[in-house]
Amino acid sequence: MADKINFELVSPAKLLISSPVDMVVVPGTEGDFGALAQHSPVISTVRPGVIDVHDGGKVSTRIFVAGGFAEVNEQRITVLAEEALPVSDITHDMASARLQAAKEALADAKTEPARVAAEKLMSIAQALQAAAH
Repeated sequence: MADKINFELVSPAKLLISSPVDMVVVPGTEGDFGALAQHSPVISTVRPGVIDVHDGGKVSTRIFVAGGFAEVNEQRITVLAEEALPVSDITHDMASARLQAAKEALADAKTEPARVAAEKLMSIAQALQAAAH
């Protein structure tokens, strides 16, 4: 297993993935990063986007995450996601509805905290829309 890294993806609802894989590419706040076995330890925030899981020489799984945290060490990568769902489960209607709700929240935001929350919803909705295509 020295050539594999153990990947765990945890959402508030459940443990979505727990398996050894070749590589995981994560949408970090400072840019996408790949984690392989023997990776140097790192902790990163995760921006809304798609995690690509590589196994068997190809992308085996694609999962949308709405943000969270990633912790990497030599043997494991753990992503704690605010929300996660397989890209294959995303529909155009779902993405459009989230985008519309985010636009309405932004238009209705009257205070600074409400505006910040609405901007976060917009960021998630735009990433979901991009993942749907």
